[in-house]
Amino acid sequence: MGKPALSFEIATTVTQVESWRTKTSGRTVGFVPTMGALHEGHMALVDTARKTCDQVIVSIFVNPLQFGPNEDFGKYPRSLEQDFLICQKFGVDAVFHPSIDIIYPQGETETTTVQPPAQLISGLCGAFRPGHFIGVATVVNKLFNIVQPDCAFFGEKDYQQLQVIKHMADDLNMNVKIIGVPTMREEDGLALSSRNVYLSEAQRKLAPTLYAALSEAKSAILSGTSISAAVAIAKSRITSLDDVTLQYLECCNPRTLQPVSDPQAPCRILVAAKYGDVRLIDNLVVNP
Repeated sequence: MGKPALSFEIATTVTQVESWRTKTSGRTVGFVPTMGALHEGHMALVDTARKTCDQVIVSIFVNPLQFGPNEDFGKYPRSLEQDFLICQKFGVDAVFHPSIDIIYPQGETETTTVQPPAQLISGLCGAFRPGHFIGVATVVNKLFNIVQPDCAFFGEKDYQQLQVIKHMADDLNMNVKIIGVPTMREEDGLALSSRNVYLSEAQRKLAPTLYAALSEAKSAILSGTSISAAVAIAKSRITSLDDVTLQYLECCNPRTLQPVSDPQAPCRILVAAKYGDVRLIDNLVVNP
């Protein structure tokens, strides 16, 4: 028996997306940009898009422009056939799966890039991944121009990315509504991520400490502990682990991503740590 027919359209070129978009005229389109290796977190985005819009399109593109020279572009998990089956299961209407030369026809180094404000990208992940958010903003801008969605959906796990994209859409007068979707977690609290497959058995057991530390810091702040003391407690919990390197753990304004010290102010705690070579991020709202 052959493979079951897929119920959604697959586009690999800009022209094919434009053709599909023409057929959706008069219906609202929700867009879920991904790098593939789809999991339940991505499907929460699709589910929200399905409830919000008439049609849902997912992109699957591992974007080289957002990876640094020593990062994991070459080994980033790719599972296209499985991704297609997941899209089928969750009722996606179309998938855009372009090659690198479709997105960057002049080559990556000759592409006009989008430069987000330094305030949003100089700290947190931006301090450890120089150029990353320029690559993110550039590819999302290009995908928006190709797909022309009414709404686009991004997970709150990548919170700095979400704020960068919201800011870009506002600043550049993009006719698309950016919608953040809450982080999906395993039963032990670990945020779902395509990179979780890299974790060894021992690392996987330690990984939920990120969420536990954030939760502990949040509880401390809400109980009257100063932000600096709460952050110190959370940091010590992570740094005490073997083979774990804390990159940052900060309380920031949810919109500007600048550090806050007032426990009554709007605040979100963000963290990044490396478990061996596997970099994980997470965040938790304290005060909306």
